[in-house]
Amino acid sequence: MKRSARRDGGPPYEYLQIVESRRDGSSIRQKVIATLGRRDVVVPTDLLDALVRSLASFCQRVQVVDRIRREGLQAHTAMAWGPPLVFGRLWQEQRLPEVLGRLAMGRRFAFDLERVCFALAVQRLCIPGTSSDLQGSSWLRTVACPGFADIQLHQLYRTVGGFLPAVREALERELFARDRDLFDDELDLVFVDTTSTFVWRDDETPLRRRGYSRDRRPDHPQVVLGVAVDRHGWPIAWEILPGSTADQRALVRMVETLRTRLRIRRMILVADRGMVSKDTIRVLTTDTQAPFDYILGCRMRRQREVRDEVLARPGRFHVVVDTLEVKEVWVEDRRYIVCRNPIEAEKDAAARQAILGTLEQTLATQGPKAVIGNRGYARFLTVRKGSMTINQQAVEDDARLDGKFVLRTSTDLTPEEGARAYTSLWRVERTFRETKSTLKVRPLFHHTDQPTIGHIVACFLALRLEVHLQRKLDERGSQVPWPNLMRDLGQVQAIDLELDGERYRLRTDLQGSAYEAFAAAGVRPPATVTHLGKAKPAPSGDLPAADAVVPKLDACPVRC
Repeated sequence: MKRSARRDGGPPYEYLQIVESRRDGSSIRQKVIATLGRRDVVVPTDLLDALVRSLASFCQRVQVVDRIRREGLQAHTAMAWGPPLVFGRLWQEQRLPEVLGRLAMGRRFAFDLERVCFALAVQRLCIPGTSSDLQGSSWLRTVACPGFADIQLHQLYRTVGGFLPAVREALERELFARDRDLFDDELDLVFVDTTSTFVWRDDETPLRRRGYSRDRRPDHPQVVLGVAVDRHGWPIAWEILPGSTADQRALVRMVETLRTRLRIRRMILVADRGMVSKDTIRVLTTDTQAPFDYILGCRMRRQREVRDEVLARPGRFHVVVDTLEVKEVWVEDRRYIVCRNPIEAEKDAAARQAILGTLEQTLATQGPKAVIGNRGYARFLTVRKGSMTINQQAVEDDARLDGKFVLRTSTDLTPEEGARAYTSLWRVERTFRETKSTLKVRPLFHHTDQPTIGHIVACFLALRLEVHLQRKLDERGSQVPWPNLMRDLGQVQAIDLELDGERYRLRTDLQGSAYEAFAAAGVRPPATVTHLGKAKPAPSGDLPAADAVVPKLDACPVRC
């Protein structure tokens, strides 16, 4: 709308015009669409009101806003509803409220500790990579879940920095006993794995130490996590170790945990390459009360006995399936299972030929200097008097490894059974690595060790919920990518409305894979519209109501 003044030999008159503005280069130009008339004539009448009402009949958004105002409809909040509904059911099935309630007895917490622990777990599922309790306290206001609105920041600090680190071992024992009763599974195979996560601090503590960094951040101290999962990928034990702990030592600590803390007496322990040593095998087998059998992956290139004797032994492979062939090899009293995947063998051979072809061409055209420092080329080269040639013996030795992996075992399982056990748990381990990347234990910014431990315990509570839901999805045959599932669950929102003095909660439609999550967890989606009761009258004046005043928080005794 534009006002335009004109003078016809007398006083100026203002005209009302509808104009369209458009950019022409660096300037703005206006085009007159319609002239409505003189202002002093049009404004006193209802012509403009009639025009606006007529135009509004063609504007859908204006109609919606006008109807909302006429009918007294007010929308107050829109909060995520799907995740707490689904994971709340799994939380109850795992009996975590009972376990946490028993562990909290006698500690005199003046807040609902179980709700805080549940909030910490769901937060790490919905927004992975958030170890900040301050950020978590803001996130709580965006989630529709009973008890979340009452959680204060200092309660998060006390739970992460005080309660969870103090009850970590007792919590692990309680959950292990509950899981065996809940799922009625025989604990026959256990896969042990380790990982590390660095901390955004320069100073070291008894827990934060510098060591071999899988994150490629040797400039930061880290902590090492040891995890034990069963044949279904269910986490049964975890250990938090100093960052300088080697894999072999981490395996020993995990074995001690399984024996002493969980009182496991018989099982077969499966571990990947890098954990095999004389000490670890001695710890596994020499305990008189709880000797463990084992299936351990071997480093084919670094272990001399495997490289020079096991792989050199002749013998026919027995076909298990198209992708797995096995044979048994004994070296004195040590039993090995050599496994071969013909499809992977062809891929390894093709990859090696491609490397050799590129290497020969590079040496011929650019000379030896062009391949210095290339690790992929180094194992195939021989250096003599300043010249480089391809080492044919190294090529043949590498070809012997095509598609193979070697296991060392103390079990009496057949080679086929041993290989299947290892490969099945290898798939579990791969899934578990994907789960760990989803949870994102990093980043860690805590000043002291206790909140770091508490954050990791909260991550493992979240991991239990994720694995539980994945297990239920697998039982239904649902193949849903986890990020897509969490995205669709987050789209199930609760919108609180007020209409004619009554409060209602509106549920948004289930989109994508959200229905699969509800069905797998055994949760019936809430009704589309739920009546919540009478609306609270608005407080008089500008001050908030008495019960809306934020209480003064006590100083938090935990340094985080």
